[in-house]
Amino acid sequence: MTAVATPAEQAVWRDAERCYRALASRDARFDGQFIVAVKTTGIYCRPSCPALTPKAANVRFYPTSAAAQASGFRACRRCLPDAVPGSPEWNLRADLAARAMRLIADGVVERDGVPGLARRLGYSERQLGRVLTAELGAGPLALARAHRAHSARLLIELSELPLADVAFASGFSSVRQFNDTIREVFARTPSQLRASATTARRRANGSKANGSEPEPAPTTGTKLFLRLPYRKPFDAEGILGFHSRRAVAGVEWARDDGYGRTLRLPHGPATIHLTPQDGHIRCELQLADVRDLGSAVARTRRLLDLDADPEAAMRVLRTDPALAPAVEATPGIRVPGAVDGSELLLRAMLGQQVSVAAARTAAGALAEALGEQLPWPSGTLFPAPEAIAEHGHEVLRGPERRISAILRTAEALASGAVDVHVGRDADELRTELLALPGVGPWTADYVLMRVLGSPDVLLTGDLVLRKGAAALGIGDLDRHSQAWRPWRSYAGMYLWRSA
Repeated sequence: MTAVATPAEQAVWRDAERCYRALASRDARFDGQFIVAVKTTGIYCRPSCPALTPKAANVRFYPTSAAAQASGFRACRRCLPDAVPGSPEWNLRADLAARAMRLIADGVVERDGVPGLARRLGYSERQLGRVLTAELGAGPLALARAHRAHSARLLIELSELPLADVAFASGFSSVRQFNDTIREVFARTPSQLRASATTARRRANGSKANGSEPEPAPTTGTKLFLRLPYRKPFDAEGILGFHSRRAVAGVEWARDDGYGRTLRLPHGPATIHLTPQDGHIRCELQLADVRDLGSAVARTRRLLDLDADPEAAMRVLRTDPALAPAVEATPGIRVPGAVDGSELLLRAMLGQQVSVAAARTAAGALAEALGEQLPWPSGTLFPAPEAIAEHGHEVLRGPERRISAILRTAEALASGAVDVHVGRDADELRTELLALPGVGPWTADYVLMRVLGSPDVLLTGDLVLRKGAAALGIGDLDRHSQAWRPWRSYAGMYLWRSA
């Protein structure tokens, strides 16, 4: 156990008094925003852990669970500190550490190693390790290790995979490394974790741990049922309705109980179906390859903006007399995200200067002609950029200039000349997007808002958004919106709703 706080602890958590107040009040709003480690027990917890509040002298605050693990602490069995909404800081911040955290959550280290992570971020491995250790208290390997441990626990408790298969599916290089990590992080062996989960299922009369339910075995792949937590309030109807109204036939579907879609993941396809529940989203997940579990969860959370801190945005936006009634009428509004940067960019271009229905029809025609069928009975992946670049001219309809722009963008995406992913620097990506034919400021900013989760993007050129502003009595939108920083993306959602 380390006896002295690291530079990262001293730099990141200067306001220890505020963190302790959140701990003493068991305020669940801070779950996922920082970790509480107790020196006398060697355990780290979420701020809302129901255990007795430790003395201030005995606690240490960390920005990530990886930092706590690196200092020798193990996860609390009672509050499961990793099973909480993620930190909204990774979207609010646009620096290297935040971009790295988004890519680590997507499983880049497991797939490409630290060199691949550094390459995507445009830094050397040494520079990256130095920045992450200083900012987050742990290097990229330790951060990825914490991510692997969480993915492994989900597979141990929610699947019937042999434990050796769980080890490799979670990204561990050996069964021994898997066993050692699980014991170190959770103070239990993998077998003990599975036995506890089995007992919990039996006590719940057949319902699985973490809110999962028994279902018939899928035709192919692995089916899991997860609880994806969020911070209240949460406008589930609004965010699911946004995606449902834009659902592309075959790729997405809207049902009375929620919304679902197909996913193109690094090791194979998947489907998700999302149903709102009190305090969480029930996610029915079917994977062709269980190695994609972490990526699927991270992308689904981004799709629904589940890691947002709605209270922080509402505190700022409700101070504006013009916007306050809309904020009070729809608390907890979210900014819709995306599961695939290339798909989002191409669909945004298909939707330029046409209605939502027309854009959906055009995207559906592309998916039907060029999409890849899933290996189970139904579902289609949105066409890859390579397929659109090669065959899009056979399917696309409309002005020749617009078709040419979409094809050239697909070529740039397919060749890697433009790479739209969650680890991109916003300013650099915007510059690259604006250099593409047919991509103007609205499209570029729309991509930044939805792919990067940027909280402070206002699409001032959007006619519907301006109509909403006029409905609220807002005249000079550019000037008026300065008071909404850094939450203008959320303000824009209120303006859209008002229109």
